[in-house]
Amino acid sequence: MTRKPLIILSGEIKTPPFSQEARIEAGYLLGRLQEGMMLEMPHARPMPAIGRRCLELRVKDKSAEWRVMCRVDEDAVLIAHVCSKKTRTTPHDIIEICKKRLVQYDAL
Repeated sequence: MTRKPLIILSGEIKTPPFSQEARIEAGYLLGRLQEGMMLEMPHARPMPAIGRRCLELRVKDKSAEWRVMCRVDEDAVLIAHVCSKKTRTTPHDIIEICKKRLVQYDAL
């Protein structure tokens, strides 16, 4: 089985601030995307506000709800942003940051 490479445009998934369990879960979910699997709720939510093929991985931790904003391309999985989420909706500034990073990546 061929795995797509993981390209981190911004952010990191490490302990701390992630607990070891949350870091392992995030790695597992990213690995599934790299293998070509499509994830659905409750593990992932589509993010059309960011762009096509974009999604928000949802990782529950002891004291935080982590979000990994990513895009699944034909040849790679891109991480555009990693943050803890404290509200029901994704803040507009985070959506704009992700869009900007992906546009910059596509321009390379």
